[in-house]
Amino acid sequence: MTTPSPNLAQETPLELRERLLAHAGGDPNDGPMASILSTWFTGGGALPAWLGLDPGAFHQLLAHHFPGLGTPAPPPHPEIDRERTGEYEELFTLLLRDRAGHTPSETWMAGIVAAGCLASDHLWQDLGLWNRGELSALMAHNFPDLAGRNVEDMKWKKFLYKQLCAAEGIYTCRAPSCEVCADYTHCFGPEE
Repeated sequence: MTTPSPNLAQETPLELRERLLAHAGGDPNDGPMASILSTWFTGGGALPAWLGLDPGAFHQLLAHHFPGLGTPAPPPHPEIDRERTGEYEELFTLLLRDRAGHTPSETWMAGIVAAGCLASDHLWQDLGLWNRGELSALMAHNFPDLAGRNVEDMKWKKFLYKQLCAAEGIYTCRAPSCEVCADYTHCFGPEE
C-alpha cells in the first residue's frame, strides 16, 4: 500500500524532478517522465488532466516509473477538448504503431505525446520537457522507426502531423520540396 505524498506543486520543478528520480524504477523513460511530471505538477507545460491518459493508466504510470513515491493528487488541468478526440486518437495510433515494444511505458508515452500535440507551442514545451534534445531522445527511444523517418530534423509536432497527412494521401505543401518552401523556417530550425 502506498502512502499519500505531500502536495508536489509546492516544490520547484527542479526539486520535484530530483525527488521523482530518487524513486525511479529503472525504466529508460524515468528521466523524461520525471521532467514531464515535474513541469506538470508545478503548473507548467500544456498537458491536460491525467497527462491525457485515463486515471487508471496515470496511476499505473506513477507506480511503474516511481515506485514508493505515493499517490500524489494531480493538479487541476482541463480535460482534452472533446472536439479534438478524433485527432488525439489518430496521433495515438500513429505513435503506437511505431513503438519500440520494450516496455508498457511506450504506450503511456504515446498517449502523452498525442495529448501534447493538441496544444499550441513547440511539442517539447507543451509536454513539459526541458529542451528539444530531451524530446528527440524520447522519440528515438520509444518510437524508433517513426523517429528514424525524421531525417531532416523537422520540428516534431509538424513532423507528426505531416505523417498523418501522408498516411491519408493529403499533401498540403505547395512547394516541390521542403528546401525550396517559403515556410521552411516554420518547419525546420531552432525551437527556442
